[in-house]
Amino acid sequence: MKRVWMMIPLILLSGCWKQDITKLEVKMINAKGESLGTVTLQEVSSGVKVKVKLNGLPPGEHAIQIYDKGQCKIPDFKTAGEHFNPDEKEHGLLHPKGSHAGDLPNLIVKDDGSVKAELMAGNLTLKEGIKKSLFTKDGTAIVVHEGKDDGMTQPDGDSGKRIGCGEISKDKKKK
Repeated sequence: MKRVWMMIPLILLSGCWKQDITKLEVKMINAKGESLGTVTLQEVSSGVKVKVKLNGLPPGEHAIQIYDKGQCKIPDFKTAGEHFNPDEKEHGLLHPKGSHAGDLPNLIVKDDGSVKAELMAGNLTLKEGIKKSLFTKDGTAIVVHEGKDDGMTQPDGDSGKRIGCGEISKDKKKK
């Protein structure tokens, strides 16, 4: 009977432990504040899988990147800050010295303005308290640009203005 009483505090405390988020959905908006769709982020063994499902974008190739502030104020999304770069590397997936943790491959948007894609962000995590976590003190955001990222030009790949944005928040965990 004593063992049962000793186990009760342990059981109660186990409910207080922090659980890592493994999947969340980010709602994306355009410069008018209208919905573009969602980006789902999922922790996997090799980083964060980025599943993109958007509509209402101009056809063609577009940069998509993670930014270092969790704010998406219309119309220009400048409140999202700069590229997420906790290791202070150069910009671009093609850069010989490495890339920003938030650099992602370009999206190819169809003629109807839609895009569905799965990208990998091998330098990111959804686990809190880690240097490359998307859950920072200032938050993070996903930004889509009007043009493609050339993978080398500093500081942003010559990708043009920001046309879509979504705030990454641990409060929006996908069930």
